[in-house]
Amino acid sequence: MVRTQIQLPDDVFARAKRFCKAREMSFAELARRGVEMVLDVYPRPEETPAVWEVPVAPRPMGWRGLSPRQLKELAQQDNAEPGVLCVAEEPPESDAQR
Repeated sequence: MVRTQIQLPDDVFARAKRFCKAREMSFAELARRGVEMVLDVYPRPEETPAVWEVPVAPRPMGWRGLSPRQLKELAQQDNAEPGVLCVAEEPPESDAQR
C-alpha cells in the first residue's frame, strides 16, 4: 500500500470528516472508495470517445433517478453549488415538441 498526501479546501475536508464520523469510517477509507469509484466510472484516456457521454456506473452510485442527459447538464453547470445535485422537473412538452 502507498502512503500519500492530498490537499483539500477546508470546507471539503470538514464535510468529509463529518461524513466519516456519521458512518464510522476512516478518512483514508473514504478517499480510497472515492478514487476507486472515479476509476471504475470514467473510461481510461485511451478508451475515451471523441464525443463525451455520461459514463455508466457498474453499480448504483447515488445518481438514481437522473437520466444521463440530466446528469450531463448538471456536470456542465457553472453556477451549481459544489457537492449538491439539484434537478428541476422536466418542463411539460409543448405542442411543437409532440
